[in-house]
Amino acid sequence: GRLKPDDLVTISPRAAAQGPTKLGLPIGDTLTVSDAMQALAIKSANDAAVALAETLGGSESRFAAMMTLKAQELGMTNTHFVNASGLPDSRQISTARDIAILSRAVMRDYPQYYRLFSQQQFAFRGTVMNNHNGLLGRMQGVDGLKTGFTNASGYNLAVSAVRDNRRIVTVVLGGPSNALRDRTAE
Repeated sequence: GRLKPDDLVTISPRAAAQGPTKLGLPIGDTLTVSDAMQALAIKSANDAAVALAETLGGSESRFAAMMTLKAQELGMTNTHFVNASGLPDSRQISTARDIAILSRAVMRDYPQYYRLFSQQQFAFRGTVMNNHNGLLGRMQGVDGLKTGFTNASGYNLAVSAVRDNRRIVTVVLGGPSNALRDRTAE
């Protein structure tokens, strides 16, 4: 409720310096909150994550502390955030159970934004970016959520599907490849 979809987010030097995956915007460039949210949900844009974190928290580290407090409120007892993107840091931890709790909370508390996680593509300034979730449009009932990867954690996926009028959330952490991660979730 603190930001509106049309509000602007500015790319700071810290945001611009993020590693892939990112939009690659230069320092001082701006994008709307709506575009930043789509870039996060679909492309996993780390520069957009940091820019949004700085806008909401004043700094990325303060935002990470805010995320950790919210995680604890949700019952995510084994999660600690130190950055906005999930990029490697030995102090940043979570579990499959906690990611499932977060996934359910997003669907329950922010249904108006859950649709972002079901978009297969995102067009931004003339470039079309594909969602990293290979189960979207391929597996019956899958309607979204999020992928992630780091060398330390492997290929990760939180996926949600509706089957027989029941919602199922599956979390796979530490997959050796996208394909094996997806097969495990199926």
